Amino acid sequence: MAEEKIIKLEQTGIKVKLIGEDGNAFYILGKVQSALRRGGKGKEFIDTFMKEATSGDYNHLLATVMEVVDVM
Repeated sequence: MAEEKIIKLEQTGIKVKLIGEDGNAFYILGKVQSALRRGGKGKEFIDTFMKEATSGDYNHLLATVMEVVDVM
């Protein structure tokens, strides 16, 4: 069995404009996912972010987003 690599979410310093934008969860996830790609984050980091962000309710999603990017 292959050893699973553990990816830890961290503050990336990548800025994402969400204030005044659509508050829809799918819109937010798409915007942050695109910003992480543009910021050079790899597939494993983005997959880990998406899994964590979608593992709870809307407030958990927002908290995870703020943990990973700078929301403007």
